[in-house]
Amino acid sequence: MDSILTNIKISVNKKLFNKDPESSELGKKILSNSIELINDLGFDSFTFKKLGERIGSNESSVYRYFDNKHKLLIYLTSWYWGWMEYRLLLATVSISDPKHKLRTALNIISDDIVEDNGFEHINECYLQQIIINESSKSYLTKEVDAENKEGYFLVYKRVVRRISEMIKEVNPNYIYPASLASTAVESVLHQNFLRNHFLSITDCNKTTHPRDFVIDLVFNNLNK
Repeated sequence: MDSILTNIKISVNKKLFNKDPESSELGKKILSNSIELINDLGFDSFTFKKLGERIGSNESSVYRYFDNKHKLLIYLTSWYWGWMEYRLLLATVSISDPKHKLRTALNIISDDIVEDNGFEHINECYLQQIIINESSKSYLTKEVDAENKEGYFLVYKRVVRRISEMIKEVNPNYIYPASLASTAVESVLHQNFLRNHFLSITDCNKTTHPRDFVIDLVFNNLNK
């Protein structure tokens, strides 16, 4: 699968950037270093000034690609879910058994990411940690409805809908497929956050992975 991924380009809403960062070496440098810096500092402490200093360029050069750090965060989350969607499609396209397909999809969205060479300017491991820790900040804003109309969250919603369709294939009579799918996706992120920071309120830990909880949650509901 990794060899196939090297030949694809993850599409991100063009309204999120002024200049496509994938189109130049500076743009790719901005992406790679912003991922590392947000992972190190956290999104709240991250600034374009710090990013410019890190890449040895003027702060203004970053603004040529992104209007602000909020749009950069949405870009990164969109890229992640676009990448996840490709992985889902490649892993499930030849699976005919609905339960096996759904279980495979849940494994894909839940597993800890191992960095590969498919996208040299993207550290997928760091990016996954950003998604776990910071992605909610991309939509928990007053502007979320307007940004949703602009299609900023389309890729994320598409991943949820794909899993919802798989849920309906397993149990066509289940009346909450979209709710279960979105809960599963968000539970992966939330339970990972809890096992990293609030161990006393989760059963997920070093031996029990959030994947185990999510698969149990989904299939127990579908088997009722």
